[in-house]
Parts: sequence; structure tokens; C-alpha cells
Amino acid sequence: MIFKKDIRKINDLIWEIPQGFESSMKVPARIYASEKVLEGMLKDKTLKQLVDAACLPSIERYSLVMPDGHEGYGVPIGFVGAMRSSDGVIFPGAIGYDINCGMRLLKSDYVQKDIENRLRDIADEIYKEIPSGLGKGRQIDMRPEEIDRVLEKGAYGLVEQGYGEKEDLENCESGGRLDTADALSVSQYAKKRGRNQVGTLGSGNHFIEIQSVKEIFNKEKAEAFGLFSNQIVIMIHTGSRGLGHQIATDYIKIMADAMGKYGISPSGRELAGCPINSDEGKRYFSAMSSGANYAWANRQMITCFVRKVWKKVLGENACSLKMLYDVAHNIAKIEKHSISGKETEFYVHRKGATRAFPMGHIELPLKYRDFGQPVLIPGSMGTASYVLSGVKTGGQSFYSTAHGAGRAMSRHQASKTISGEEVVRNLKSKGIIVKCFSLKGVSEEAPLAYKDIDEVIEVVHSAGLSEKVAKLVPLAVIKGE
Repeated sequence: MIFKKDIRKINDLIWEIPQGFESSMKVPARIYASEKVLEGMLKDKTLKQLVDAACLPSIERYSLVMPDGHEGYGVPIGFVGAMRSSDGVIFPGAIGYDINCGMRLLKSDYVQKDIENRLRDIADEIYKEIPSGLGKGRQIDMRPEEIDRVLEKGAYGLVEQGYGEKEDLENCESGGRLDTADALSVSQYAKKRGRNQVGTLGSGNHFIEIQSVKEIFNKEKAEAFGLFSNQIVIMIHTGSRGLGHQIATDYIKIMADAMGKYGISPSGRELAGCPINSDEGKRYFSAMSSGANYAWANRQMITCFVRKVWKKVLGENACSLKMLYDVAHNIAKIEKHSISGKETEFYVHRKGATRAFPMGHIELPLKYRDFGQPVLIPGSMGTASYVLSGVKTGGQSFYSTAHGAGRAMSRHQASKTISGEEVVRNLKSKGIIVKCFSLKGVSEEAPLAYKDIDEVIEVVHSAGLSEKVAKLVPLAVIKGE
């Protein structure tokens, strides 16, 4: 159990559990949080899991948790940990089951009054066009060679086939494809689970929202990102579905069985891992890269269906939907970071955390390079979402920031506290349209089950992890189960 007295205050937004708190800690455990957010983290296993992560072999500088952090599997949701590529260990549990769960934002040239009479029609058609809910897939299964293509080429492969535009890839993290993927590293059962789920939304906190730009905080960056007041945008949040979950399941077992031969004994099966350069480590990274590619392909196909609906409802002459950016969470990326003045290569594990590269970074699209990477952080259902940008001061967290509001109560507790019908009524009273597969799922994702998104954003902004650009508010929400 960890108590507040065990935590050292660095400043009002940064807290630290010293390396000496437990003898096996390799680095301090650092927390980005307001005092109120920190109090919430003390109520569950978030900080104990963060300390466990600080004991992982080869972790560098800090074990980090973002302000949206909460108890997870092995490490907290909101975790960031950088493992040296030279002698590091890779941990599937520190990346997550929904590999490359991520955010995508499409922008239009319209303002709210331009579509308000067709808003419900757009929401209805998106709900019909894009399957949502646990295990829901499309009616057509991919052939084995087709799913292998998705695993190895991601969104890039779909755009090659005409499902989208070259600009989509330019505005996507890693161009929508990791070339470290290898379909042979993915089990046949994982492929079976994913063969009909490209272009589907899934369950849990996944959603599609029609939103409007409520507030601009940085006019110069907003203009560079193509954002303006009252603009209609569409946010997509989903990941690698059952395929990614199966990859994690498969390799956690493989690594739990194998790690003893490498002398690795973490605090439990949830943190099973193997050296990055071992056979198991290499195969997992190839499989995880394949799962990430699948997720990018999923969001790319959903984008195609949303564009189809947009034209169907508003007419062929309607403005096009352009992609602002697509950013991943639940992923490990090979990145170079400066430690004590020396540039070192790491496998940066981000589980429920978002990459936020600063201005000038070579991996950013040219059009954003003078402004920093667009960062997309959604709120809970019915609350605001934000567009931010990466900043130079983000180097303190390996250029990482929050990925959402973060849960304040479990799904079970939320469903006992409020009914799905009541959530829908509350949102309707605010003028928000809700389309959902399951009222039970809506109750589990009720706004009261999450932290205050505005407070989370203020932490990352004021702590120098990312900078506020624009605030978005929902007009219509399409949910899975």
C-alpha cells in the first residue's frame, strides 16, 4: 500500500516516489497530477503498479504515469516507460491488449449551422454503416492473403487499393504503417478473430463523435491544423479489436513461459517480458507491429465509411472530410531520446499514453513541423475533447502526454450507479444525440465514471507535456456495446 506520505512533491503538478522506496526499483516513479487527481490514484493500485513498473529491467530515467492514469493490467493505464534497445526487455502487459487503440480526427469546412438539420441523419447512417459492439464484424471475411496484407501494410495498403487519400497517410503517426511487422508472427487464431473486423468500431470506450470546435486557445497552431471556431469535425476512437487482444494474450503466455531462462522474474505474470533481442522479444515486437498496422487499417476503413455517409446525407457536392491527424496509444515505438546529453535508442512503451513530438521533429509531417505534433485527447461520453500540440518541454516524459480523461470508477461500479437510460436522457437534455448498441455499455461509459477532462488537460498543459490548441464539444455520439 502506498500513502501520500511516501510521495515527494516536486511541484504542484509533479510528484515522485523515490527510487529507494523499494530496494528493487531501478528508477523513481513519477506522477503527473494535480493534488485532487493524485488523491484518486491513491484509492486503487495505480501507484503500486507504477512502483512495480519502476522495478522492470532496463527501464530508464523514470516510471511515468499521466494524469488520466488508473489501475490497469500489470502497469497502470497512463503508463510510459522507456527500455534501452541495447539490453532492454519488452513487456506486452506494459503496452496493452488493445494494441494501437488510437484517435483520428477528420475536419470539414462547415460550421454547426450548416449541418444542424441533417445531424441526426448523419449519426443514424454512421450507426448503420459501421458495425459496433463486442465481437461485431462485417459480413465479408478477408481471405488469408488479404489479412496478411493488412497486418504488414496497415493503412498504407488500404490507400494503395483506393481506400483513402495519400494525405491520410501523411497525417498519420508512422504513416499508418510500421515496417517491423511480420504476419508470420501472428497466430492463426488471432487472424481468425480479425478477419471480419476491419472497419468496425468495437465496444467499451470506443466511439465516433460528431463535434464542433468550441474554443481556440492558440490561434496560430489552430490555423496550421486547419481548425476554426464552430467548425464541424468527426473524431474516431478504436483499435485492433479481437486480433490485437489475441496477440497480447498469446505473447504474455509465451513470455511467462520463457522469461525464466533469461533470469527475469517480475512481480507477476501480468509483467511477463523477454529481452528485446531474444527470439520471443523479436517475434512479439513484429506481432505487436502487425496489430498496430491492423488498427491503423481499421481506422482508415472507418474513415472511408464516414466519408461515404457524409456524401450520402449531404450530397456529392458537400465539402470533403480531411484528416487532421491519427495518433496511437497502447504501443511500443523505437525512438531516440537524449539522456544526460547522450542520444540513446529506446523501445518506448506507452499504455494509455499518447506520443507528443515537439516542433522540428523529423517524424512530423512538413506542414506541422513548425508547430509540433497534433495531439488528440478525448473526454468521456458527452464531455469535451481537446486538440493539443507537442512541445519541447515534453522531453521530460519521452515526449508523451495523456490519452483521455481516465476512469474514476470501474465499469461495474458505474453500471450500478447510473442506468443507460438516464445517461441518454442527460445527454439528450444537453442537445447531444446518442446512438448505441447497448444501454448497459452506455451506463459503463457514463461521464461520472471518468475524471474531469478539463482538469487532466490543465495538468498536461501546465506541466509542459503538451499545449492546448482547441476544445471540441460533442453534438452526436455513436457508441459500441
